[in-house]
Amino acid sequence: PYEQGAYYVFDRGYFDLKRLYHINEIEAYFVIKQRGNLQYEVVSESDTMHNADGVLSDQVIRLTNYSTKQKYPAALRRITYYAADKNKTFVYLTNNMEITATEVALLFKYRWRVELFFKWIKQHLKVKSFWGTTETAVRIQIYSAITAYCMVAIVEHDLKLHRSTYEVLRILSASLLDKTPIKELFTKEPDYVADDGQLTLNFI
Repeated sequence: PYEQGAYYVFDRGYFDLKRLYHINEIEAYFVIKQRGNLQYEVVSESDTMHNADGVLSDQVIRLTNYSTKQKYPAALRRITYYAADKNKTFVYLTNNMEITATEVALLFKYRWRVELFFKWIKQHLKVKSFWGTTETAVRIQIYSAITAYCMVAIVEHDLKLHRSTYEVLRILSASLLDKTPIKELFTKEPDYVADDGQLTLNFI
């Protein structure tokens, strides 16, 4: 369920005018990339241009196509923004009329940071699925994985193993029941043995 007062930031793959209008109706906010060639009329346009901030236009619009107007009958804010670091121009739609156009663009930029964080979690923490679905369960699992990752990074740094954290994690996970001191695990040459498609490590 959507929460009143919350911000929801979508990529254009989730462009759904009915859903966006529902978010607007419960007094929550959204920011989304415009998809396709929307038919609209400009109700008003901001006189304040912030080209130095990358804002090319800041308009309040209403949809004019019969189908889209039925799905979203309220006013929308349309912001055209030039991202100098990517050398690309983006068009954002939002129902928030109060925050600045630059803040709208930053919200979408921060969304990408969240995407990168989830990607990092999948690649480094190996969290493929969650054992529980409550907020507390998810937090505990992620915090535990991050704690383990940080401890391994500290071990790699303090022992000067000169190996990637991923490699250290892989070797340690294969040696959980091995009583060999950690330092010695990384001074031995690993012998990789494939057994029925499973990769095992034997240290010789």
